[in-house]
Amino acid sequence: MTGPVILRRVDAERNMARFYRMQMQPTLFGGVTLIREWGRIGQAGTCRHDQYETAADARAALHAMHRSKLRRGYSVQKS
Repeated sequence: MTGPVILRRVDAERNMARFYRMQMQPTLFGGVTLIREWGRIGQAGTCRHDQYETAADARAALHAMHRSKLRRGYSVQKS
């Protein structure tokens, strides 16, 4: 599968410090789960698990969400 995609959006003037994390994980029944977690940096985030039939479907959803977040001002977290 893919490693985690971690995005950040920080704007000190607006007191904004957010993260968005996505990762694909195989299920026991042959499907794939897209795990998404988001929230304020330094705090526990909200988590959502979406089930997909194939890895291609999950990957398409991950890429769509990634593009959406980049348009909203998030950037890829540097390791």
